[in-house]
Amino acid sequence: MRRQIACVLGFCLSVAAFANPRTHDPDDPDAVHWQEEIVQLPVFPEEKNLQEFYVSEMTSHRFFIDGESLKPGKDGVVRYVLVVRTRGGATNITFEGIHCGSQEFKLYASGRQDRTWGEVRSSVWRPIENKPMNRYHAALSRDLFCPARAPISSPEEGRDALRRGKHPQSL
Repeated sequence: MRRQIACVLGFCLSVAAFANPRTHDPDDPDAVHWQEEIVQLPVFPEEKNLQEFYVSEMTSHRFFIDGESLKPGKDGVVRYVLVVRTRGGATNITFEGIHCGSQEFKLYASGRQDRTWGEVRSSVWRPIENKPMNRYHAALSRDLFCPARAPISSPEEGRDALRRGKHPQSL
């Protein structure tokens, strides 16, 4: 029985390591090294392509994803354009990505008023935190684009999750 438990535990640990390859020791020659895809800035979002999603009762902001920008990559990152509208009338537009395995997000660019992109100077991966305020990354990751920490397989799957308000496989 102990041998079976050890085998199952070993299997689970190896699966967990594969699911989050960004945590491997870079000095280990046998480690799987995660490589981020080269990212192209998307077309600026159009109003007709925006799909609203729920974040929480704690915010009066409205959150939208440009369905046409939604792109799951081969690197395990789901990229999208996020539009946030505040109660005061301000609109913020960003191009972002979520690495499903590591539960991190990255900001690539922010939208300008002239409908162009301004690339972010310090574009780094940050942990997704499920805090009461500004929990939109957690909502996108857990409820829509990374069910069971695995990325959606197609833009259509993501748009369907947005229409439903939750991915059918999310926990």
